[in-house]
This record gives sequence, structure tokens and C-alpha cells, in this order.
Amino acid sequence: MTPIASIEQLAESYDLLVVGAGPAGLSAAARAAELGLAVLLADENPAPGGQIYRAVTTTPVKNRAILGEDYWRGAEIVARFERSKAAYAPRCIVWSIGPDETAPGTFELGLSLDGKARIIGARQVILATGAQERPFPIPGWTLPGVMTAGAAQIALKSAGAIPSGRTVIAGCGPLLYLLAGQLAAAGCQIAAVLDTTPQANWSKALGAIPDFLRSPYLAKGLKLMLAARRKLRFVSGVTSLTATGSGKLATVQFEQNGRTGTIACDTLLLHQGVIPSVNFSNAAGCAHDFDVEQHAWVPRVDAWFASSVPGIAIAGDGAGIGGAESAALRGEIAAFGTASRLGKLNEAERDRQAAPIRAELDRKLRGRHFLDLLYKPAPQFLAPPKDETIVCRCEEVTAGQVRDAARRLGVTGPNQMKAFLRCGMGPCQGRLCGPTVVELIAETRGTTPAETGYYRLRPPIKPVTLAELAALPQTEASVKAVVR
Repeated sequence: MTPIASIEQLAESYDLLVVGAGPAGLSAAARAAELGLAVLLADENPAPGGQIYRAVTTTPVKNRAILGEDYWRGAEIVARFERSKAAYAPRCIVWSIGPDETAPGTFELGLSLDGKARIIGARQVILATGAQERPFPIPGWTLPGVMTAGAAQIALKSAGAIPSGRTVIAGCGPLLYLLAGQLAAAGCQIAAVLDTTPQANWSKALGAIPDFLRSPYLAKGLKLMLAARRKLRFVSGVTSLTATGSGKLATVQFEQNGRTGTIACDTLLLHQGVIPSVNFSNAAGCAHDFDVEQHAWVPRVDAWFASSVPGIAIAGDGAGIGGAESAALRGEIAAFGTASRLGKLNEAERDRQAAPIRAELDRKLRGRHFLDLLYKPAPQFLAPPKDETIVCRCEEVTAGQVRDAARRLGVTGPNQMKAFLRCGMGPCQGRLCGPTVVELIAETRGTTPAETGYYRLRPPIKPVTLAELAALPQTEASVKAVVR
């Protein structure tokens, strides 16, 4: 691995640019470098690992039992990447992607590192942008003291920090049990875990149980669930949540089986699963489909994870949620496909080398269908029923305003909604409001999320300062990267 400390150290062009240093990006970059490609791995975090393996080489948490052995497996993936000849640019934001019109079939990309921007070239691109937590808008979720479960994991892994005082964890999905176990082991005072998994989901998931029983998820999931339920208070069948307090969080109110409960707490951690992070692939022009089981937009990819845009592949959870171990394998397969397209491998050799990895990927993904069906969030948590609930935190737009625009003004999709309410135009560029806005429009108009569509995104994909743009060499390429 060749570390990049400044923007000036970047080459003018690379065979392959990998975006994201999670398990998929690390594995893709390492394999591609082993196959002889000139590779740059760019990641906005200060150290490799992504979300699931965040800070695995730098974490102050030394008791391996707190984060669990699955977390520490990430060190092996990082070590392999560090042994490779790939270039690595930490703290580097990729904010633009587009075709290089002077060299058809290649790409120009805008990058920023330590406050300086630059345009570089790449023959191929692998997007390994991973997953993001699904938005969980409930009344009071903008109060100080309310945060996502993922944010609590970042604090624990990066700084060994845990919430102070009484903590409530609420939502659904396997991460609920993992986080509860990690925080409890680290000494967090967990008052309760409020499980919002719809009871009806069990009947919908029955048909997928046979595969789940033969999957690696079974033993791991049962161990997490039993350990958490033995030590902590769990409340199942929760159908409504409200965070309350004057100026900061004070209580969580919930409904279960028609009864109302209240828990005093200092921190509320919200989580209802993860969805692919599609802003980058969307801005790159890749085709997406709405996956009714994962209930999320997913890029359209082929067997080698190549997208609908020639030269761009999408690996890991950014191409559909499968978990960290499968993400690493999908990164390798994407690298084989890239190497083949660049002439480093013929198709027969590509297929031969990738065959055992594909077999392992099939094993890792067995049982995933059951989890997708079981932990699909309830409709009232996807489209908040109370009109006063804020859904766009950047612009402080409420669910009622979105419904009103769809009902009275005839707004049919999220892009049209931008013109009326500015949803999706804030610093997060729709990451925290997009899925909810789509659900609300679809619900109000009696359509589906697939029919409603999603935001059309354009560079800059991530916020970039005017000073950085102004300092770019004023070439035709730099101008197009900004205004494309």
C-alpha cells in the first residue's frame, strides 16, 4: 500500500479508482492490485475499515469481547490491502464523476483532500460506498439525545465512548441485538430495547426459513439474540414511538398491543435496518430498481457487479445488502471483472479464479432472504403518520408538508418536491430524507415507491467548498466536473 498524504501526490490517472475503504473496497483494491492494475483507493475516513470494521487498526477498545470476533476479522482484510501495491488516500472525498471526453471510455473524477481539490482520470471505477441506516423519522427524533444506532457504534469503535445515563435502543434488524450486546459489554446502562419488528412479518418469512436454517446467519443470530435477551429488558411488538423532552430528550413513549408505556432516558438510539447508499451511483447515471424485499433502491448490476454505465462497477452493500463478509467477496468478484475488461485476464482465467469466491459468496448469502422479509419495517415507521414529524432535517420539512404538496399541488415525485419544499437540497443531499419523502408521496397518491421514483442527483456528490473549486486549474474538464 502506498499512502497518499497530499492531493499533489495523486497520479494524473489510474487504471482503477475504488471509492470506499470498507470490506468491499479494500478487497477489490487488493485483488485488482494483485492482478497488476494501477489502483487508487479513496476514502473519506482517516483509517480503513468502513462502518462495520471502522477503526479496526486504531480503536482504543482493546477488550476483544466487547466488539466481538466478527469485528476483529476486519484486521485481516486491512492487512491484505496494506500488503498490496495499491495507492491509498484517506480523508479524501470523491465529489464528482463523469466521462472524459478527451479519452472516450474513461472517467474524470473530482477529489478533495485536506481542503484542496483536484481532477484525476481513471479507466475503470468500482463504487464500494456501502450501506447507510434507513431513516427512522419519529416525533421528537431531532431532540438532543436522540441519535442513530450507527452513530453510537462509530463513537464506540473510534473513541471507546458510550452514551451516558439511561439509554433506550429502538427499532428492528439484526444490528439491534449486536449493538445492544456491544454497548452492554462496554458498560452502557441500557434501560430497554424496544423492538418494532411487525409480528406479521413472521408469516411472510416462513417460506424462507429452510435456507435460513442452512445459513451461517442462524448460529450467529441465535447467539446474539439469546445473549441480549438474557441480560436486557426487551419489549416486542412496539407499534408507535415518540421522543419527548423540553430542549433535550427526557422520555420515550411507545405503544404495544394497544397499551402505552413511557421510559425515562438520556439517550435514544434509533435503527430500522440498513439500505444501499446510492447517491454516488445515482449521480454517476447508473440504473436503479426498487427492491420490494429490501424495500430500497438498488443499483442494477450483472454477475461481475458491473453497472449499467460501462466502466463502473458497484460492489458490497452498495449493490444490495448482504453483510460484511459477503461484501468482501463481492469486492473481489468486481475486481476480477474489472481486470478482465482492462485486458489483464481472459474470460476463462477470470472465471476460473473467481469460481471458489462465487461459491463462498453463495454460502454467505444463503438465508439473507429470510432476514430481508423478517425485518422489513412497519409502514408507519417508513411514512410517519403524524403530520408534525420532521422528515427533512436539513430544511425542517414535515410529513404534513410533503403530504399536502402531493395532495393539493399534484406533486408526483421527489424531484418535483424539491421545487416546492427544498427536500433533498440540504447538506445531506437527500440521504436522510429521500426514502421517507418517496414513501410519503407514494402513500398519499396511492402508488408505489417504484412508480414514484427517486432523486436525480448531480455532482458535486458531497459538499465541496467554493475555495476548493476556485483553486482548481480552470480547464474545460474542471468546469464540466462542477456544472455537469
